[in-house]
Amino acid sequence: MTDNNYKPSFGIALFIVLSLLVVMGLSLGVLGIPVHVAMFIALAIAAGTLMFGGMGWDKLVEAMEDGGRMALTTVLILLIIGMVMGSWMASGTVPAIIYWGLKIINPNMFLVTSCLVCCVVSLATGSSWSTAGTIGVALMAVGDGLGINPAITAATIVSGAYFGDKMSPLSDTTNLAPAMAEGDLFDHIRAMMYTTLPSLLITLGFYWFLGRGYGADTIDAPLINATLEGIETVFNMNFLVWIPPIFVIVLALLKVPALISLFFSAVLAGFIGMAVQGYSIAEITTFMDSGFVSSIGVESVDKLLSRGGLQNMSYTILLTMIVMPFGTLLEHSGVLNVLLERFKLVTKSAASLVVTTVLTAIGLNIVTASQYMSIVLTGRMYVQAYKDKDMLPQTLSRTLEDAGTVTSVLVPWNLCGMFFAGALGVNTIDYVPYAMFNWLTPLISIAFAIFGLFQWRTGDIKSNKTYHKPEKEHIEQL
Repeated sequence: MTDNNYKPSFGIALFIVLSLLVVMGLSLGVLGIPVHVAMFIALAIAAGTLMFGGMGWDKLVEAMEDGGRMALTTVLILLIIGMVMGSWMASGTVPAIIYWGLKIINPNMFLVTSCLVCCVVSLATGSSWSTAGTIGVALMAVGDGLGINPAITAATIVSGAYFGDKMSPLSDTTNLAPAMAEGDLFDHIRAMMYTTLPSLLITLGFYWFLGRGYGADTIDAPLINATLEGIETVFNMNFLVWIPPIFVIVLALLKVPALISLFFSAVLAGFIGMAVQGYSIAEITTFMDSGFVSSIGVESVDKLLSRGGLQNMSYTILLTMIVMPFGTLLEHSGVLNVLLERFKLVTKSAASLVVTTVLTAIGLNIVTASQYMSIVLTGRMYVQAYKDKDMLPQTLSRTLEDAGTVTSVLVPWNLCGMFFAGALGVNTIDYVPYAMFNWLTPLISIAFAIFGLFQWRTGDIKSNKTYHKPEKEHIEQL
């Protein structure tokens, strides 16, 4: 719980945030210090500064322990995704996707196709992480075979995965944002269409333009043929290998929680691996534990497919166990409140309020390394300001997702950025320039705010929930 007797000064709060940015910037960009160590250094600086400023040790530990408890669900998801990746490889599901992708996808349209496939899968499952860890891995191999820059392929997966994660009613962030804004889920989804669909259309146009540079002359025909022959030799391409992804999508549509659907998908894929591919139960469970080892015979494809497993998720899990306590320490100590209070000074108009909301959510993604904390803290910070301006809840909830959800994957030390980098085998900083959807959405949100487009107040459109209407005197003051 928060120490009600302690409140850091603005100078202390600012120093802690600046020290994080400096440490992470120098570590990742100049000194080459591993991100886990860099985050520990930032955490130590924050804890030391707060204790110097008067925060008690017991309260400091209590705040960090709360972060550990909050991280538990994320850790379980990561472990299960590790199992899914290993079992989907062994069952032949991912190799089958690679096989048919190489056979039927035109290189000119691959980037657009990759983005759209990830849009559909993430819409159906509500999970960008699941999309990247399964279909995304297969698409990376297809792109490699077609001679496409891995960073660009990864960006198409990121863009598509976050479109679906942002728009799916099954997504945790899609439900979290309206909850923080005190709004309605379906009002929220309808409102997001105004910023999200233009972003997606422009993104697809961008990928189509980039894709024109890839054609028959860029294809490594010997590599593709070797890959196809290797997959045919090692894996039985039985129709049963398509059951695991269909199973996940069906359970998602039935609103089965992601933890449950992914776990049983991993188990189902394991049985298929034994029945169709001939692996023993010991081999299947080993793949789930320590990852699948590909033996197709094509070095680049084997390297990409040799992944998954509980053990191989330790990198991201360890980071989770560092950044979550860091985020809750900043929250419970009052550091974030002190900083956010200063932003209230620039929210006099509806336009400045929305712009400030976007910048705050992005800033919290950078500082707390958690999209959930970004959405929750930003939402609770500004909900009253939106009420005071008689703005509908979906204006706030949409803005939270436009900035908090989609930019998380662009921060190298954010949990989302680290997961996608690990799952796709491409450094965050490499795919960031091409992740057009994740750049465009907050920019369009800001542009709409500045020009007064789709910034709804009570009575402008039909809404399932509205804020209380401010008193007349209060409105006149605004």
